[in-house]
Amino acid sequence: MSAIPVVDQEACIGCEACTQICPEVFRMEEEEHGDHSHGKSTVYNPTGASRAKIEQAMDACPAACIYWQD
Repeated sequence: MSAIPVVDQEACIGCEACTQICPEVFRMEEEEHGDHSHGKSTVYNPTGASRAKIEQAMDACPAACIYWQD
């Protein structure tokens, strides 16, 4: 089994860099926090793009919250 990308939801700041670079793998999901909502990135299609493209998204993440899981 190969590694899949994972987003650390606690560390994600919702910048959307990964979804802009690699929308085939990442998307934003809204989280409710009291009277406001905040988007967090999630992996919805871990095999939707090449490893190189996923790594571009990882490298662009200012929170460094995307990693490979075996």
